[in-house]
Amino acid sequence: MKRLKVSNNVIRRLPRYLRKLDELSENGVNRISSFELGQQLGLTPSQIRQDFSCFGEFGQQGYGYNVPVLRSQIAGILGMDRGYSAILVGVGNIGHALMDNFCFSDWGFHLAAAFDIKPSLIGTTFGGVPILSMEDLVSYIQSHPVDVAVLTVPKDVAVTVTKTLTENGVEAIWNFTNVELTEPNSNTPIVENIHFSDSLLSLSYFISERRDENAIKAARSEKQG
Repeated sequence: MKRLKVSNNVIRRLPRYLRKLDELSENGVNRISSFELGQQLGLTPSQIRQDFSCFGEFGQQGYGYNVPVLRSQIAGILGMDRGYSAILVGVGNIGHALMDNFCFSDWGFHLAAAFDIKPSLIGTTFGGVPILSMEDLVSYIQSHPVDVAVLTVPKDVAVTVTKTLTENGVEAIWNFTNVELTEPNSNTPIVENIHFSDSLLSLSYFISERRDENAIKAARSEKQG
């Protein structure tokens, strides 16, 4: 499979394709055209074909895409078949919620262990995942494969914990601390910063935009009437 330098926008769309293909499979759809797929995702057929062309030739002209095959190909592009191992650092509200509600294995990750400082949690298991002491974090990383660290510690220790992780070979962090860990020209690992406020404020913008447009239309209508 060819893997050219792909834009961030294309990468961000791949999980959307995956979710839609899962939905189609659940509904018994075995084949779909780029036109139909675009209609359901709000994208143009040419955009879909262009996205897929970054990774090779998918589908057949006049036939469209075989849904199970395309799903498998995209899952492979996203690395879901590589058996990545993850740990979770910080079993507070967000960490607990992730362990309770997010099925890492559905997306190709094995959540192997979690770490916290609370004596009441250390030595227990949650959903089959052992919760260990933060004091054991370094020794665990050094003796177990860890591809990704899910960071859900308080924001005041986020940078310190990140330094510990990176110095011991963890190359990817899923960051829920609300601290921006990515810095230009730094030696930090691959970081995906998750800010819940960003999504909420984007929603706020679109609500405001729609209501402002409706207010302008109402004012024009009243003026004309």
